[in-house]
Amino acid sequence: MASYTDKKYLEDWQEFSENINRATPIDLAESPLDKKKRIERLEKDDEAWFEYYFPTFYTSKPADFQTKSTRYVMSNDELYLVRSWARELAKSARTMMETMKRILTKRNRNLLMVSDSKDNATRLLLPYKVNLESNNRIINDYGKQQSIGNWEAHEFKTKKGASFRALGAGQSPRGTRNDAVRPDIILIDDIDTDQDCRNKDIIKDRFEWIESALIPTRSISKPLLLIACGNIIAKYCCITEMAKKADRHEIVNIRDSQGKSTWPSKNTEEMIDRVLKTIGHTARQREYFNDPIIEGTTFTSVKYAKAPLLRTCEMVVVYADPSTSNKDKQKGKASAQRSYKSVQVIGYKNHQYFTYWIRLQQVGNKTFVNWLYDSYAFCKRQGVDTVNIWIENNSLQDPHYEQVISPQIKLKAEEDCIDQIPVRKDTRNKPEKFERVDGTLQPIDEAGNLLFDEKLKGTEDMDTMESQMLSVSPDCKIMDGPDCNEGGTWIIQNRKVVRSNNRHASGKRSSHKY
Repeated sequence: MASYTDKKYLEDWQEFSENINRATPIDLAESPLDKKKRIERLEKDDEAWFEYYFPTFYTSKPADFQTKSTRYVMSNDELYLVRSWARELAKSARTMMETMKRILTKRNRNLLMVSDSKDNATRLLLPYKVNLESNNRIINDYGKQQSIGNWEAHEFKTKKGASFRALGAGQSPRGTRNDAVRPDIILIDDIDTDQDCRNKDIIKDRFEWIESALIPTRSISKPLLLIACGNIIAKYCCITEMAKKADRHEIVNIRDSQGKSTWPSKNTEEMIDRVLKTIGHTARQREYFNDPIIEGTTFTSVKYAKAPLLRTCEMVVVYADPSTSNKDKQKGKASAQRSYKSVQVIGYKNHQYFTYWIRLQQVGNKTFVNWLYDSYAFCKRQGVDTVNIWIENNSLQDPHYEQVISPQIKLKAEEDCIDQIPVRKDTRNKPEKFERVDGTLQPIDEAGNLLFDEKLKGTEDMDTMESQMLSVSPDCKIMDGPDCNEGGTWIIQNRKVVRSNNRHASGKRSSHKY
């Protein structure tokens, strides 16, 4: 990382200072009594306090997850919190507003800002320093903060006795005291880097430093507020290790389990779409969905081919996976948020399995049902008249299909005045995802017979499918696309066996019991 030079720091400081100064006008005619009442009113309402004192940061109506998290922070003096909020969800800004309020109202006195380097920690500490220097509203209500002789970029102490220090990972934190007060706020931000996460030894040493050197700077007899802000950019990183020890780990993605913006007042669907389309799937998942793509062990490549006409296939299956299973729900909200729904059209011909049509996204049930009808219409357009849609509905997903999906399938047919699609439930008691994907698809792929229609290449859904295929491993958390493909492939394999063993059943529908 380039050094945060004195020149660059000065430029940032000047721009920041001017913006804050202009954005925080005060009422010079306000009486002392009115001022006192206003301050008391603001201090009783965290959101009102943030909005008044930090107008350059508080620019959109907060989301529920933000206000809920703030209530947790402001009501606990002793707390170990990890915030894995996606980019553009203001994890650092909100943490700053919370800790500044605690310090200005004299709940805390000694703050450490920690990052991967001292330069980066100094950069992260800049908004604190500039607001204490130039925020007219803070100065008007809480007094002049800047002191003389103790006011450097990486370390400063206010006239009111609060101290701030920037610290890089591995740097000795010993002796970090404000008079007799040990650090009572430790903020860890951007502690992981892409490069460092490629070396497990670096992460191991860094986490050991956090636990053996950084956290022990605290007082045993006094409470400590420790907040770590960072996305899950790798399977093994400081954030994942801290999350194991934290009182609370908040995972919030740019979109929720229904595919909707988690902060709609700031990030509209159109804005999110625009940003996500400009970056690759791997970066998208890591930065905005806390889903680091890891190198898989099952598939080394995804094979494309010019698929034969769908109507010439020996068998065609539409397979749908509605997610989320009850097992996922038991693992917690974070698992449910990351689940993908999928619908795929798979054709079989000459020992080869071709995927012709695919949808694989984090969406709601209504969109999923629309996919079911779209996939069926796709098959009809290709000249395939008798095709059943198989939908995963094992014991872990009951009663989701009967109570949610099935009624919506009927409702869509009624509203659109169309025939209801034929749906058959796949009630197979399935093993773990990796076991069935690896066991069913890997041998077919190794033989060169697991293929995707070349027309799918480069589409958004296929890009997601390709990333998930290449990340399949025993440790992989997200493989909903490959899992859906396995379901359809398994149906073909088993119904093919039934047909070949039942020579007198020509023209009859084979039993779906297997």
